[in-house]
Amino acid sequence: MTFPAGQWTCILGRSGCGKTSLLRYLAGLLDQQVDWSGTLSLTPSHADLSLHIAYMAQQDLLMPWLSVLDNVMLSHQFGKQIAGSRSTSARKLTSEKALALLQKVGLADSASHTVSQLSGGMRQRVALARTLMQDKPVVLMDEPFSALDAVTRYRLQDLACELLIDKTVVLITHDPQEAIRLADQIYIMRGVPAAAESLNVPSSPPPRLFDAQCAALQQEIMTCLEREDGAAQ
Repeated sequence: MTFPAGQWTCILGRSGCGKTSLLRYLAGLLDQQVDWSGTLSLTPSHADLSLHIAYMAQQDLLMPWLSVLDNVMLSHQFGKQIAGSRSTSARKLTSEKALALLQKVGLADSASHTVSQLSGGMRQRVALARTLMQDKPVVLMDEPFSALDAVTRYRLQDLACELLIDKTVVLITHDPQEAIRLADQIYIMRGVPAAAESLNVPSSPPPRLFDAQCAALQQEIMTCLEREDGAAQ
């Protein structure tokens, strides 16, 4: 697989094929728990990938005892400030940045609310703002919108596409339509051990409106997934 800088790469595959394991390996979370075959090449070659990654999981992982604003500020760079170990001026600058991100995701008026006051879609927007707060060039996303209703998912897809426009995004999804809407590259993971098959994406820029070309690609993806699922059984 190749993940070009500044583009979205979407990965599909049946449950259990290793999609999440691949994402967690890229994030440096499975170094001692997987057998890796092949090489991982970076550009520039001296880059430490673990220092350049933000991870957005399927669950929003928000802290229920913190406000929306403090949840956004709770990241690897800024976690210490929640405990009060950073200066007042540093916290003020961080708070201003977090509020600006909440404004972008349409939640500035909810900054002081608790997580329990938010809908599922609002919680995922907070999680997206927290991911942006880390300001990393590579964003790994593991089915972040899968638990949302169709309309909310569609809107968050558009929002993520807008706000992550300059990022290198790797998105795991079970939804062929989501992959087709957002991807510059699409891979299907198949077989045991899993290998990746690249598919041709429509020429229109994401986020795409669904047309005949997209429908044909969706059918191709479903055929591949059904064939793989039948082989697994």
